[in-house]
Amino acid sequence: MVEYPARRIDYREQGLGPTILFVPGSWSTGAMWRGVIALLGDRFRAVTTSLLGYGDTEERRTPDDVLIEREIDVIEAVIQRTNSTVHLVGHSYGGTVCLATALRDRTKIASMTLIEATPFNLLRHSGDLGLYQQVRSMSDAYVRSYHSGKQLAARSIIDFYGGDGSFDTFSARIRDYIVATTPTNILDWSSEECFDLRLAAYAGITAPSLLVRGQHSPPPIQRVAEVLSGAIPGSSLVTVPGASHFMVETHPADVARLIREHVATVETLR
Repeated sequence: MVEYPARRIDYREQGLGPTILFVPGSWSTGAMWRGVIALLGDRFRAVTTSLLGYGDTEERRTPDDVLIEREIDVIEAVIQRTNSTVHLVGHSYGGTVCLATALRDRTKIASMTLIEATPFNLLRHSGDLGLYQQVRSMSDAYVRSYHSGKQLAARSIIDFYGGDGSFDTFSARIRDYIVATTPTNILDWSSEECFDLRLAAYAGITAPSLLVRGQHSPPPIQRVAEVLSGAIPGSSLVTVPGASHFMVETHPADVARLIREHVATVETLR
């Protein structure tokens, strides 16, 4: 556990070797990475955390203060706790937070692996206005649905990412957790929307970056990965066959292999 400042931040680590910091997305905690970490074996120091409002990380945002800088503060505090240069691995909204952390450039980041990152504002800057409007219309409808009292408003978001019917495939425990933390997820969407930098800003990222997307992921997600691969110097883009947005849990072997190879390559060059 990290205390920063006078607030709890989720922190767990295991193993020895190059430090990999695993950042989950919305509705997730560090526990989502267990399968991937197990497949990586004992060659790495695996550090996990949770973003604001999830797991043991206390919420610091309010509806009037949703700046993504609040999330960056969490990641920087965890990196400081590791006392090392880290390889950042982020999924979904967690990938967006990793990007924002790299762009603030206050910590030592050896590399990034971004799995289905969601900085949707890039679609507007890249001229993909139809895809951008698709995302915003969907998210706006979701927020209106929640505020009108619909308890299962989050179903639309889960089904957007994973395909129709995805929400109903989750266990009752997971569905209950999603419903209970929907207000936190709405803050996540607001924080993501406030993260709005032009494409040129991404040229300042120097950490070797691997962008991962699923073959069956929604078109906006796939396009964001393409845009990022063109904007971040020296980055590479990989599509995981048969996978969609939740590949960390459905395709852990593929995810672990990509992380292992990317980190190993960067460590060799270092």
